[in-house]
Amino acid sequence: MIRGPVAEIDLSAIAQNLQTIREIAGDTPVIAVVKADAYGHGAIEVSRRLVKEGISYLAVAYTGEAVELRNAGIDIPIIVLFDRGNVRDVFDFHLTPVIYTRDTALSLSDEARKRGIVVRVHVKVDTGMGRLGLSGDHIMEDLTAISEMPGLELTGLLSHFSEADLSDRSYAVSQLERFNAIREAISGKIGRKLFSHVANSAAVLTFEESYLDAVRPGLMLYGYSPFSNPPLPPFRKGGTGGLLEGDGYVGNVSAEHSGLIPAMTVKTRILSIRSVAAGTPVSYGRTFVTKRPSRIGVIPVGYADGYSRLFSNNAEVLVRGKRIPVAGRVCMDLTMADLTDVREAEENDEVVLLGRQGDEVVTADELAYRAKTISYEILISLGSKSKRVYLEKD
Repeated sequence: MIRGPVAEIDLSAIAQNLQTIREIAGDTPVIAVVKADAYGHGAIEVSRRLVKEGISYLAVAYTGEAVELRNAGIDIPIIVLFDRGNVRDVFDFHLTPVIYTRDTALSLSDEARKRGIVVRVHVKVDTGMGRLGLSGDHIMEDLTAISEMPGLELTGLLSHFSEADLSDRSYAVSQLERFNAIREAISGKIGRKLFSHVANSAAVLTFEESYLDAVRPGLMLYGYSPFSNPPLPPFRKGGTGGLLEGDGYVGNVSAEHSGLIPAMTVKTRILSIRSVAAGTPVSYGRTFVTKRPSRIGVIPVGYADGYSRLFSNNAEVLVRGKRIPVAGRVCMDLTMADLTDVREAEENDEVVLLGRQGDEVVTADELAYRAKTISYEILISLGSKSKRVYLEKD
């Protein structure tokens, strides 16, 4: 048996999500964020599909990610958002670095002069995220200095919103105002307009004023909205060992209402089914004790495979098109589920951990709610730990 679950990645869903973004953003170019291995979906295959769809730019976190894409034959512009150390790779692989310190700009300038070429760069300004970017009272001084360095062509300017879901846009509005003031000032100083981008997925959905010269979606490409989804289905009562009922949560713009299609489905198969008496403890710590004669399915997936221990007694999987509660603590390599109400279930039946089976669906939003985290982490955790296969659905 191959270790761990299988993640089916629907590349046609990603293409459709890109089309949805384009319909929302109009003629604004799209910078597709494929960092963190395309949020667990596999950066190379996802990027190839995006290139086929005519994407304008890709963005990654670090130079090594960009080099992998170049080595895979992807030749469109790639923006490197965070790295500052791999200066030579910027030139060797024709990358667009994002500068956020004057020191990095000097290193790039030195290398450009040695090679006798000019490299195009974008500069990040901190408008309120408090993470990376030129900041303080000397932003204009730094921008001007960078624009005058030999071997550098300052072509782009960017920032980042500090609230991923923009449920309250007031702070984002102030960030955008600061950004626009900087953009106008530096454009006037150097006598030309800079290619400016700040709009993440949430801004694409709700903040048209931030589109500027390009939008920079990540999560939307993979079929999810950064806003919470409508209320979750409650756990079924009856023989479940007293599982918690799920309180729903409501947000502004769900994936369903945005026309987005989740691209990832994570599956495994039932390893074993055990018939046990009432009063039988299941898994570590005896946190689940059967209240009736029960059928317990053993699933060959655990927290080593990205299925969080926080799902212990606190999540559901799909078997034969029905929602089945996790029973007891998730182990390193195994998870148990209560199959008592699915009498027809057999060993080797398909189990869906994330995605749709029949009329039922387990979303990354649901799992994130159960684990008190965000859908981004669920996708990356399960996607990076699973064996990925790629599909093209109609």
